[in-house]
Amino acid sequence: MIVDDSSYDRNRSKSVELLARCFDHASQKMRFYKGFRMLTLGWSDGATFIPVDFSLLSSKKSQINGISSKVDKRSSGYKRRVEALQTAPEQIPGMVERAMNAGIDASYVLMDSWFTYQPLVKEIKEQGLDVIGMVKNLKQRYLVNGQRVSLKELYRFAKPTDGKKGILRSIHTTQANGVPIKVVFVRNRNKKSEWLAILSTDCTLSDQEIIRIYGMRWDIEVFFKTTKSLLKLQKEFQSRSYDGLISHTTIVFTRYIVLSWQNRCSTDERTLGGMFYELCDEVSDLDWAVALQQLIELLEDALKMSNKKVQKLIKSQVQQWIAGLPSYIRAYLPISVCES
Repeated sequence: MIVDDSSYDRNRSKSVELLARCFDHASQKMRFYKGFRMLTLGWSDGATFIPVDFSLLSSKKSQINGISSKVDKRSSGYKRRVEALQTAPEQIPGMVERAMNAGIDASYVLMDSWFTYQPLVKEIKEQGLDVIGMVKNLKQRYLVNGQRVSLKELYRFAKPTDGKKGILRSIHTTQANGVPIKVVFVRNRNKKSEWLAILSTDCTLSDQEIIRIYGMRWDIEVFFKTTKSLLKLQKEFQSRSYDGLISHTTIVFTRYIVLSWQNRCSTDERTLGGMFYELCDEVSDLDWAVALQQLIELLEDALKMSNKKVQKLIKSQVQQWIAGLPSYIRAYLPISVCES
């Protein structure tokens, strides 16, 4: 599972229910806007991404409009509005739990550095899933030899790795709340003098495997770009009702699910499951000369079932094709065909 948030702009709105002043922490934008934070939980196997759950987050502190007084407090719509005033770390465990109860199978929850706080990591771990995510050098502390150290100090304790491109160091440690983790330090491609830290609660994984799995997190960024640019999320529908915004977002996500499913069925050979790979292993590649001979033999069998006029015409065409082949290829062809 992958969790992340994205901006949901309503900059021209004034009376939208639960409208808030939000901050877009994307590296290129870094701006304030009016709207919501679209917290999204998705599922991916590295080939196909499916959105599973979402919440349009408002804010208690930066709220412009509140909950409409006309909403029945016994309804599901009111419950969604109350959830919208929670923080993302408060909502994520519930989203993961709902996904698991719905039968969605996953081994890891991937997240970026905005969500990898130790209490949230521990809560997801207690749900039976491992967490892989990037971590920032904040006030979080890690236990090494009985000492509470920061992320920078943890880097100094970690042993350098040899012969692994891009991987600088890795270390097994424990969070301050008692969760065992493995931290892998990799070089920052955007600034080679700095490093990035990736945390994993599955300490049995190799450094390369942790990085490979974390790379799947990019699928949700592609999802955000597609829904906004191609499926017209937040553009094709304008409403002041929070229920209307939820309905519109749900419809757009459903479109994406259908497109992902169609793409998987049409182009991805993995939809055939293990049978495809087992069949590939069983069927050995034919030698090209044997394949060519078999093709000629099939053609001869087909000619026997046609009339003499068609046979003569096809044989003439085959002879012209054979005459144009290099001599080393003609040597592999059946003699009967070459001589006829």
